Amino acid sequence: MSTPNPAEKVAVIKTTAGEMVVEFWPDVAPKTVENFQKLAAKGFYDGTAFHRIIKGFMVQGGDPLTKDPAMQARWGTGGPGYQVKAEFNERSHVRGVLSMARSQHPDSAGSQFFICHGNPSFLDRQYTAFGKLIRGDDVLEKLATCRTGGQDRPVERQGIESVTLVERSSIA
Repeated sequence: MSTPNPAEKVAVIKTTAGEMVVEFWPDVAPKTVENFQKLAAKGFYDGTAFHRIIKGFMVQGGDPLTKDPAMQARWGTGGPGYQVKAEFNERSHVRGVLSMARSQHPDSAGSQFFICHGNPSFLDRQYTAFGKLIRGDDVLEKLATCRTGGQDRPVERQGIESVTLVERSSIA
């Protein structure tokens, strides 16, 4: 029995704004892809929200604290309880790229991720790019252009209902 190739899986990110589908790049970020897929398979991202949105830059999610509105003051600080070593690579941060969010320490990523809305190439080789949107650019646009307030928080919740892994061949 062989282990399925992580590149054969895609993630369907079901949000309150619609669905996005991302492909993975295990050739340049194998441990990061493995971590994201493991968390998605456990339902870790289900019920979270995009808590930081900057039009022309990115939408950020993956913080488990966003499941609880009472924790809003701490949104952006949550994670899975461990950190993943950075896998900086030559893939450029352009619109639709999936990348890991982190604090100032390069090896501080855990579960938080972002999807580029603009082309923030200044992040290249400083953040782990590990996939790209292959469907749902209209959803990315809706998310990225929603009204935001302090700390770049959406005024209305931009929820992540689920992140499901499916075979690439199963999406038309």
